[in-house]
Amino acid sequence: MAAGQREDVFRAIADPNRRRMLDLLVSGDAPARKIAAQFEMTFAAVSQHLKVLRDAGLVARRSEGRARIYRLTPTRLREVEEWTATYRKFWVGRLRRLGQYLDDGK
Repeated sequence: MAAGQREDVFRAIADPNRRRMLDLLVSGDAPARKIAAQFEMTFAAVSQHLKVLRDAGLVARRSEGRARIYRLTPTRLREVEEWTATYRKFWVGRLRRLGQYLDDGK
């Protein structure tokens, strides 16, 4: 996957409002109006956030009459998990060494 695409995912999840929108969609599909009701911002602002998530491939949208229904498509979050795995290994190692140091000091 190209670096530009990877940046889109990271940019999309950088905003706490967009992360919260993803969290809301974990429990199931939701219409845009229901998502917007969870935020203290205009519907237009929520729509812009949802567009960023859609462009990053993190959500999909379908129409049901006049309603726009959003669905989580988390496959692209694997890129984030893979990137953070390196740091997880780093911190596990550091904490292990700290534990050994503390055990040796007793």
